[in-house]
Amino acid sequence: MGRRLDEELTMAAAQVIRSEWTKIRSVASTVWTLSLAVVVTVALGMLIAALSNNDFGNMSRNDRLSFDPTFISFAGMSLGQLAMIVFGVLVVSNEYSTGMIRTSLAAVPQRGAFLFSKIAVAGALALAVGLATSFVTFFLGQAMLGSHKASIGDSGVLRAVIGGGLYMTLIAVFSMGVATMLRSPMLSLGILMPFFFLISNILGNVSATKKVGRYLPDQAGSKIMRVVTPIDDDTPYGPWGGFAIMALWVVAALAGGYLLLKKRDA
Repeated sequence: MGRRLDEELTMAAAQVIRSEWTKIRSVASTVWTLSLAVVVTVALGMLIAALSNNDFGNMSRNDRLSFDPTFISFAGMSLGQLAMIVFGVLVVSNEYSTGMIRTSLAAVPQRGAFLFSKIAVAGALALAVGLATSFVTFFLGQAMLGSHKASIGDSGVLRAVIGGGLYMTLIAVFSMGVATMLRSPMLSLGILMPFFFLISNILGNVSATKKVGRYLPDQAGSKIMRVVTPIDDDTPYGPWGGFAIMALWVVAALAGGYLLLKKRDA
């Protein structure tokens, strides 16, 4: 009896996951946003790497000592992450904007299972795209750097490249959590876009707020993509410490999304 119940639960979970995969695959906007994340990240990374290679001879001594060829190839991540934010928001909020959320919750009344399945499927897709983008960006970026390039076998480089894919994944999942809380795609994007594109950068680069900005999700998470620590960097955590801080932000966003999803009506 217990074994049969387990099999039924497993089959039910598989059906929910299959349903979520069908939803994502059938919406053209989610496919386009992932494609845009790849193109923007790779193209901008190659451009910045090529410009850095040409300008290397004009750099100061401190800039050369802080030169991080691996991190430079990820320069396009600042724009590519915006596409991942859009992807994360659309995966969740499309159902609210179309009214399909009522049908979905009627089919899967266990809201925790519903949210977990959505996050699992979209997160796995974001991870696959993120890792592929990160590796392609690295190798093409290093090709643009010429003699100043890094090798995948150098100390810390593989960690940074894998970390780039993980960073893009967490950005998308964080956006899913926020969108679950806010439900509205316009409101979610209206908060997340300026936060990551403007506010975080301002707080992280102004001396008066720098110590606060370094604990924001993107500022902390991007540390995982660094191999060379800048000379004037006094950040109190390393690559994995920054990644852990970002992961805590993601957990908080998902927890908030789950609590509100469970509490309120569709």
